[in-house]
Amino acid sequence: MILVNTDYVSGKELLTLGLVKGSVVWSKHLGKDILQAFKTLVGGELGSYTEMMNEARAMATKRMVSEAQAMGADAVVNVRYASSEVMQGAAEVVAYGTAVKFKN
Repeated sequence: MILVNTDYVSGKELLTLGLVKGSVVWSKHLGKDILQAFKTLVGGELGSYTEMMNEARAMATKRMVSEAQAMGADAVVNVRYASSEVMQGAAEVVAYGTAVKFKN
């Protein structure tokens, strides 16, 4: 599956299939959440939250790709990500784009 953040795939003519998306609400366990709260006192990267967001993006992307595959897509164009805090230490990540098929 080709994923691009442009509205085209170089050298291909596209047939639009429709919007696809994947979402996940992801959190870290309470122990890591407490440790990260202490880290905010001294500053620096909050590694557990960076890891959490990377895991959430990967899962959202996987779900978006599964939806596109179910539609028979060859690629997803205009891929975008959005995130929002659901509660302290938990975030929703949404991956979305347009599923397309290559014209022969």
